[in-house]
Amino acid sequence: MRFRHPDGSTVHLAYCTNVHPAETLDGVLAQLRDHCEPVRRRLGRDRLGIGLWLAKDAAHALVTDPSALRALRTELDRRGLEVVTLNGFPYEGFGAEEVKYRVYRPDWADPERLAHTTALARVLAQLLPDDITEGSVSTLPLAWRTAYDDDRAARARAALTTLAERLDALHELTGRSLRVGLEPEPGCTVETTADALAPLTAIGHHRIGICVDTCHLATSFEDPHTALDALTEARVPIVKSQLSAALHAEHPRLPEVRAALAAFDEPRFLHQTRTTTATGLRGTDDLGEALTGDALPDTTPWRAHFHVPLHAPPAAPLTSTLPVLKAALTRLVGGPHPLTRHLEVETYTWQALPPELRPRTRAQLVDGIAAELTLARDLLTDLGLKELP
Repeated sequence: MRFRHPDGSTVHLAYCTNVHPAETLDGVLAQLRDHCEPVRRRLGRDRLGIGLWLAKDAAHALVTDPSALRALRTELDRRGLEVVTLNGFPYEGFGAEEVKYRVYRPDWADPERLAHTTALARVLAQLLPDDITEGSVSTLPLAWRTAYDDDRAARARAALTTLAERLDALHELTGRSLRVGLEPEPGCTVETTADALAPLTAIGHHRIGICVDTCHLATSFEDPHTALDALTEARVPIVKSQLSAALHAEHPRLPEVRAALAAFDEPRFLHQTRTTTATGLRGTDDLGEALTGDALPDTTPWRAHFHVPLHAPPAAPLTSTLPVLKAALTRLVGGPHPLTRHLEVETYTWQALPPELRPRTRAQLVDGIAAELTLARDLLTDLGLKELP
């Protein structure tokens, strides 16, 4: 979905396909048929933006076989779909029964991460619509915090510098300008936007910036205006933003609140949980840890890294951090010029929701994704952007 900003530039809105498990190119093609095109039709649009997630095997198949890449581009066009951004964070196995810590491997100290991200950039350069020259890829925020030391930090910095050089070369070769954004996430070396400032200014290249995920921003209790102002002041490019909402519990001490939270403690994904104290942020790696014992103070609100559907916040006594998303979006695209032109709805947890909230059919999932995109569209038009055909 494209929007005209009042300054005349085009802002893109997509939904991320990591909600659909697919490890192979055949699986990706099936997603386009079974999910993406039906979402487009459900919205009554001729064109729909998707943020493709390409697992290792699918990316490898595309970058090594020009005919396969051309076939994917043809299939996108045929189904009324366009791609300006890729989700390069999960490497493989994102649809597995248990993902948890595995999603952080390989990290940026591992040559596999550089190879994979380079492949994604090369693929995206060929998938961009004919009238678009800028693409974005979001990626792991360096590493999970416990797997990081000075040696690995130096290797990660060198890898990102090499990536920037490759992106420069790709621009010269294709005329397409590709940028990669580290996506701060609770528990990682770069947990917050503030954590991203030092490594990104050290690299100091306009092709390596940040992806602001509004669920992660909220989970770490970052104020969106403060965070985005600091990035702007430091001249860190905001490559893209993922529009998502976290789980919020105002009174975690109450038994009924704990019971409601426990329904979201599931085995597939890690749900880092945070609260604020007088001495700073306190947290656990998963929601279950927070709910057992006294790992977290319970006199202040808790937030958990659980991407809840934008249009359907959980029932009381819980809620979502949609207000943080709205505040961030106002700052990102509501000013005289957009801070980023790539927006991506990223609710990948539909099948991890409590059973009564999960879509039971493919059509229900399509309806849910379409409802999220409708909400995002309305937020953008309320900010003065004009929806384009």
